[in-house]
Amino acid sequence: MGEKDRLRDYRGKRDFGRTREPEGHGAASGDRPRFVVQIHDARTLHFDFRLQVDDVLKSWSVPKGPSDDPQDKRLAMPTEDHPLEYEEFEGVIPKGEYGGGTVIVWDHGTYEPLSHDRKGRPVDFGESLEHGHATFRLSGSKLHGEYALTRIRGGRDGDREAWLLVKAREGRARGHGTPDPYRARSVRSGRTLAQVAAAGDEG
Repeated sequence: MGEKDRLRDYRGKRDFGRTREPEGHGAASGDRPRFVVQIHDARTLHFDFRLQVDDVLKSWSVPKGPSDDPQDKRLAMPTEDHPLEYEEFEGVIPKGEYGGGTVIVWDHGTYEPLSHDRKGRPVDFGESLEHGHATFRLSGSKLHGEYALTRIRGGRDGDREAWLLVKAREGRARGHGTPDPYRARSVRSGRTLAQVAAAGDEG
């Protein structure tokens, strides 16, 4: 399926005459796949976790946010694919628009796919997600180390698909969990949600 088709749901939910979110015109992908974590203060406050897979960002809504503590198992609900340009999006989505509210870029960077089969052979990352389990190593400004996404509910019989996002145990060090999203600062602008909201849609 081409990039245009993969973004059909994304584009169908938005009026780009009102929102400054990117329409998606095929951004350069770079040497290593990218990831971004955005804090989104919409109808409910949540984190959006996005991994570049081919020419789109596969996306999950993570209510409590990703944690660097292996003991935390974070619920992650899939959302529509987003364009690669969304990695840089920060600002205010107008009220009445899909996802209306304030967005900041909490973390971004690259990741290394780690998925393999039972014989230790590398598996295509997109295929590993389709099969319901993918491991990867994040190299971000805030998040580092190995994580896994595992599907726990398959979306059959009308049930909404659900995943868990968990950090792997690496040594004895225990993480700090997830910071207060209202005090967290953007890695892009250094601003908080309140500061971006106060500036309106200038960000």
